[in-house]
Amino acid sequence: MNYTSTKEFFAAASRHIEKGPIALIFAEDQVETLSSIAHHAKLGFKAVIAFGKSLPELPEHLEHLCVTVKVDLYREARPVELINQVSARVPKEWVYYCFNSEYLFYPFMESRSVVEMLAFHAEERRDAMLTYVIDLYAKDLEKFPNAVSLDQAHFDRAGHYALARWDPNTNSNKDRQLNIFGGLRWRFEEYLPYEKRRIDRISIFRAQPENILKEDFTFTEEEYNTYSCPWHHNLTAAIVSFRTAKALRYNPGSKHDIEAFHWHNSIPFAWTSKQLLDLGLIESGQWF
Repeated sequence: MNYTSTKEFFAAASRHIEKGPIALIFAEDQVETLSSIAHHAKLGFKAVIAFGKSLPELPEHLEHLCVTVKVDLYREARPVELINQVSARVPKEWVYYCFNSEYLFYPFMESRSVVEMLAFHAEERRDAMLTYVIDLYAKDLEKFPNAVSLDQAHFDRAGHYALARWDPNTNSNKDRQLNIFGGLRWRFEEYLPYEKRRIDRISIFRAQPENILKEDFTFTEEEYNTYSCPWHHNLTAAIVSFRTAKALRYNPGSKHDIEAFHWHNSIPFAWTSKQLLDLGLIESGQWF
């Protein structure tokens, strides 16, 4: 199903987003949009909604699950605004969001659906899940000038770190909240504004109309921003992403300064959850 505007989509939204989990994909450009849609469709989401100005034509096997909505994400509606609009319409349902050329990875995803994973997370009385955005990049930027290659994707195996999140209202650290850094945003931080350098994102959550997602990808309800419950560690997931690499290659201020993203801590991405588990970039918590 294709919609020509967000107004048209939201008028018929109940047909597509009545039951979660729902995946929202925001296409900022045309790079690997279809592969992002296909990846999330395979995970078991009940609906996959893609928003963007120029969206690919869906193959027949995806048409029953996926919906495309034409919208200029820079002029008409920002992604956070659209996420909050969807969230307000599906109280208590699970919602996930990402951008094109991004891919969700969670523990044991090769044999367990996202529905199973979120059912366990809900049993642990968690309403949101911390995800780490792991930067992917092509090794050879001459061959892949936009830094995107699914077959030759690399990422940083080291260099990720966390700092306690400060609360200026109480002059103390927030309970169970961390600002996490690493990847290209850490190595090339001079090209990014400070507020764009974090790689933590609360991208999977149970919708509540009064709980608003903010531009920094945290929520107004502080418990949603925590990495675990007070008693033990919980599931975490990763979003492997070419988004930062693309931005650094498109940005005139960095494009001609950066000759390569590859360094001594770069390794090929195997496109498996086990690789991320072994490196400690995602956690299974109590889920076995």
